[in-house]
Amino acid sequence: MIKYIIVDDEHIAHDIIKGYCDALPNLSLVQHCYDAIEAMEYLRNNKVDLIFLDLNMPKLKGFEFLKILQHPPNIIVTTAYKEHAIEGYELNIVDYLLKPFSFERFIKAVNKIEKDKEVIQPTLDAKKEEDSLFLRSNKKLIQVKIETVLFIEATGNYVKVVTKTSEIQVREKISDILKLFPTDEFFQVHKSFIVAKKHINEIEGNRILIDDYIIPIGKAYKSNLKILLK
Repeated sequence: MIKYIIVDDEHIAHDIIKGYCDALPNLSLVQHCYDAIEAMEYLRNNKVDLIFLDLNMPKLKGFEFLKILQHPPNIIVTTAYKEHAIEGYELNIVDYLLKPFSFERFIKAVNKIEKDKEVIQPTLDAKKEEDSLFLRSNKKLIQVKIETVLFIEATGNYVKVVTKTSEIQVREKISDILKLFPTDEFFQVHKSFIVAKKHINEIEGNRILIDDYIIPIGKAYKSNLKILLK
């Protein structure tokens, strides 16, 4: 379970973030903080995995607060000011959400947290097969276990995530969807295809066989194939 706090001086922001979080598993709200001082007081005696952090707050600005934290947890910035994004990434934030942000954009940020092994897999013997993520398809959120994904195919403005039992169509770029999956397990082998290494049955010439599917290998992605075969 990911324990999180919301640090924002606007009550409506708290309501929106909490409402989004309530729709997702593995997220547990432990404190509402309406300024950075209140957050500092809470963090003195409590540990959290994630902070949703506003920037323009009274008393102490968001990044000023972040800079004085000795061991900051994962930070997702939620702000109306896009000009501070570069500074945010220099401070190793997870993501930078511009208000008003959609639920779909919010999920992308949270999925980055869920890939963090220290949060989801706190012990070495934790099972990676239990990892999952949520994909939005036809106005629904579908939970997909990463271990079941065979390959991903780009089709126009959508990508098709093919699992052992289903095909899920998501309105997303293939380059963005790749970021959601473990980089040591999923490889792009064609401009339109990403494959799961563990499900490859055969590699023959310029094609990959996964179950009954044939995946082409693009010339520009031969180097990825060499990495895959190590």
